[in-house]
Amino acid sequence: MIRMDSAMDDVFRALADPSRRRLLDGLNERNGQTLRELCAGLEMTRQSVSKHLAVLEAANLVTTVRRGREKLHHLNAEPINAIADRWITRYDRRRVQLFADLKSALEHSSMSDNDFVYTTYIRTTPERLWQALTDPEFTQQYWGVQHETDWRVGSPITWRMGDVTMAGEGQRVLEHDPYRRLAYTWHVITPEFAKAVELSDEDFAATSAEPLSQVSFDLEPVGEQVKLTVIHTGFEPGSKLRAMIDEGWPQLLSDLKSLLEAKPEPQTDGFPVDPKH
Repeated sequence: MIRMDSAMDDVFRALADPSRRRLLDGLNERNGQTLRELCAGLEMTRQSVSKHLAVLEAANLVTTVRRGREKLHHLNAEPINAIADRWITRYDRRRVQLFADLKSALEHSSMSDNDFVYTTYIRTTPERLWQALTDPEFTQQYWGVQHETDWRVGSPITWRMGDVTMAGEGQRVLEHDPYRRLAYTWHVITPEFAKAVELSDEDFAATSAEPLSQVSFDLEPVGEQVKLTVIHTGFEPGSKLRAMIDEGWPQLLSDLKSLLEAKPEPQTDGFPVDPKH
C-alpha cells in the first residue's frame, strides 16, 4: 500500500499545478504532440514546458513515444483509473461512469491522432511479463485468448478464443526482442468472432472492412517493477475498432497486472518459455 500511495501522491502533486493541467488538457484535445506543438499558444518558455512534462511523465500521466527524430507526448489514463478504482467504487460508480463515458465520447470525437498509447507499472520481472504476453496458457488466464505461433518475425499468428479461431492473411509477428519488445498485427474480424462477442451486423461490416492494425509491447525494468507501454496503431479516421479497443485495453491490462502481482510463479509444464522459440 505504501508503494501505491507514493505513486498516487506523485499524481496529485502533478495535477495540483494549473500549467500541468493545461498541458494535459492540450493532450486530451489532441494526443501525440511534440514539445514544439505543446508550447504553441502557451505563455511559457520551452524550458518550463519541458520541466512540467518531466513531472507529468514521472507521475505516469504522460507517455512519450519516439517517431523518427520526433518525441511525441501521449496522455496516459492508467493513474486516473487507479484513483477511480480506489475511491469512486466506494460511491456511485455507475453514475460517475455514465458521465465519464459521455465526456470520453465528446472528447474523442475531436481527436486527430488515432494511436492508442497506455503505460502501466507492474510489480514483476521482464521475464515473467514476457511469459504472460507470449505463453498461451498464461494469456488464456487474463485475456481468454491463445496465440498459436513460433514468435519468429514474419511468422503467422492464429488467435483462438474458446471454439472461435481467428486466422487470415496478414496476421503475423512484426517484432520479437525477448524481454524488451513484442509487436504483431491485430487479428482479422471473422464472422465467428463477431458472433461470439455479439457484434451487430453494422459493427461487423465496419470492423471487418478495416485494414489490420498493429500492437506493440515495450518492457522496461524500473526497480522492482516493469514499465509496460502498449501502443496500438494503424487505425483509419473514424475507425470503429479504435473506439472498441479504447475501453478494452485498460481493462485487459488491469487484469494482467492483477494476475502477475497476486499469483506466485506458475509451475505448470512449459514454463518458462524459451524466448528464442
